[in-house]
Amino acid sequence: MSLPDDIPRRPRLRHLPWLILGWLAVALGFAGVVLPVLPTTPFLILAAFAFGKSSPRLRRWLEEHPIFGGPIRDWEETGAIRPRYKGMAVTAMALVLLVSLMSGVGARVLVIQIVAMGGAALFILTRPNGD
Repeated sequence: MSLPDDIPRRPRLRHLPWLILGWLAVALGFAGVVLPVLPTTPFLILAAFAFGKSSPRLRRWLEEHPIFGGPIRDWEETGAIRPRYKGMAVTAMALVLLVSLMSGVGARVLVIQIVAMGGAALFILTRPNGD
């Protein structure tokens, strides 16, 4: 199969780690659809980046996906996150923190979770809204 001139050719061994990372991120992103504590969109953005380094065809597939393509394009074009996904992300973080509190994890772990998830929530909530 011949690639068009505008799609660069990459040596197989050089792009293999990116291809593996892309598929791993896709798998984790798809798992996030059914697991509320696993974020979907960040993994799919990572997959699009990795596929961009390894397989233009797979990157196009991901960007044109009817469900997952929109959030990827929003992020890449404007750094935006749709309000629905903002709410889901912040809710998932709050639920993880609640589970930690209810299971009696140590204060040090709780402080680390609060700082990390608080920073992530602040970042997410301050992004522009997507379409």
